[in-house]
Amino acid sequence: MKKLNTSIKHNLIVGLLIALWLFVFAFIIKPFDDGTINLKAWFLISFGFSFTAFLCYGILAVLQKKVFEKISKWNLCLETEFLTFFYIIYLIGIYAYYKSPILNGGYSFTEFFSTIFVKVALILTPVIILARRYLIKLIPQKDDFLIIRGENKLDVLKIKKADLVCISNAQNYVEIFYLENAKLHSKIIRSSLKKVQEEFSFLVQIHRSHLINPSHFKSWRNQNTVILTQIELPVSKNYKETLLAL
Repeated sequence: MKKLNTSIKHNLIVGLLIALWLFVFAFIIKPFDDGTINLKAWFLISFGFSFTAFLCYGILAVLQKKVFEKISKWNLCLETEFLTFFYIIYLIGIYAYYKSPILNGGYSFTEFFSTIFVKVALILTPVIILARRYLIKLIPQKDDFLIIRGENKLDVLKIKKADLVCISNAQNYVEIFYLENAKLHSKIIRSSLKKVQEEFSFLVQIHRSHLINPSHFKSWRNQNTVILTQIELPVSKNYKETLLAL
């Protein structure tokens, strides 16, 4: 998974569908029924567990959006970490609900985890994976455009975020390197590197004169040089640790 639909609206729709599916499944199938739970209790369990799943998925949607906007990338490792985070907060949420006066459950945390939570996780996991995998295809996003403006009225450049490679300082100007038809182009506008960085926080500074779009980082040429898409730039010692963390 190299892409991610960060739309809060789209993810909340998915969260709502997951919650509805969990409610219907839990209420009808009763996956951990021991014969002692009446209809009212099952309704409360199904509703509480599904509503908590929706809230936790909403938290996940907000956090993943912030992380993705900061680093401009997504991979299987991040996907696994965020799903693990979802299950941790979900476990805390439904156990608190289970022990609340509403249900007044008698299981200890260990018993609750092995008897109830594991079954709920097995029910939820394939649905969440499929929903997140096909979210982009089923609900496509519009291209994310950037508008970079200079001090002069005619200093305007509108490009896709994914096409921006890097921005370099040029005295009282900045030079913007971007892709167009798979070729590297550049445009100079009157502005400062600091101003550009404040406006576009996803950019990473690797040198006092250079900002890069981390999604275009390819590899290290040597200890002091990085290879981006169709361009190489120097890296200063003060910013090396930041780049190594990408």
